[in-house]
Formats: sequence, C-alpha cells, structure tokens
Amino acid sequence: MNPSPIAFSTCDFCDEHKSAPPQQEFRVLPPVFHSYGGRSRFYGPVRTVKCHEDNSPVKAAVESPGHGAVLVVDGGASLRRALVGGNLAAAAERNGWAGLVVDGCVRDLAELQAASVGIRALGLIPLPTNRTTPGQTDVPVLIQGVPVVPGDWLYADEDGIVISRQPLHAAG
Repeated sequence: MNPSPIAFSTCDFCDEHKSAPPQQEFRVLPPVFHSYGGRSRFYGPVRTVKCHEDNSPVKAAVESPGHGAVLVVDGGASLRRALVGGNLAAAAERNGWAGLVVDGCVRDLAELQAASVGIRALGLIPLPTNRTTPGQTDVPVLIQGVPVVPGDWLYADEDGIVISRQPLHAAG
C-alpha cells in the first residue's frame, strides 16, 4: 500500500504529456486491462517479472516486501492460465505492494476483490499455472507493445494506466 495516497488523474497526466515522444519518458498502456483488485487507483515504482504460464517468480515477488511498488508481470498475454489468484493477492497486500499489472489472466475474483491492492489483468480464467518454466525478475519487459523498465513509475486509475521514467507527483 502507498504510505501516503495522493490525488492523481491519468487523464491529467496525459494532458500534460500529450506532446511527449511516444515510448520514451511517458507511456500509456492500451485499454485492454480490467480491474480485479480491492483498489481501483494505485501507483508506485515498478518492479517486473517475466514468465509464461508459470507464476513462480510472481509468488516469490509478492511474498517479499513491496515497499509500495507495483509489480508488472509480463505473462506474454497468455489467456490459458492464471498468474495471480487469491493467495498471491493476499500476500501482495500483506507485504505492502501497491498493485499488480498482469499481461495475462488472474483467478479467484472474490478473493482478489477482498485484497486491498490494485490488480489489473487481461481476463479471468480458473486454471492455475504449471510450475515448469522459471521466469525472470527485474528485467525490461514489453507489455502490450509498451516498454516497461524496473524503476519506472506506474499510475493506474479508472481511466487507464500510464508509465513514466520519473514520478509524476510531488514528493512529500
């Protein structure tokens, strides 16, 4: 959870950065993500995981201290297996993650909604992952064609998800 919530609007951020060169300092994720967590608005510095139908690195990440970060999961846009479920959402909340953005699927909707953490994903599927192919942690990823690098800042609200190389809010 973010230590001190701020008021922000992704629309306002986009108005301020509409002339920024695409794919550089300021980026917008396409409108393909649905909100499943108990918080619809969240922000924080980005940590990344890259995995395909094996959520082992996601589990390891959310079971470690999040310090208000957002975990961006490059699941290769797979719609075949859920990379996050109720247990991992509860772990993310317990360990201080602000949110998770999953380029893939999630499951256990009621448990996701009960967790006080932001969760965005492409869809729901009840099938869990296999534990066969380990992934990578804290590496640059492409989410729906948009580059995301560990240390970027991610802001998500009801209107969408934006990413910036620098924080878009005043410190304090």
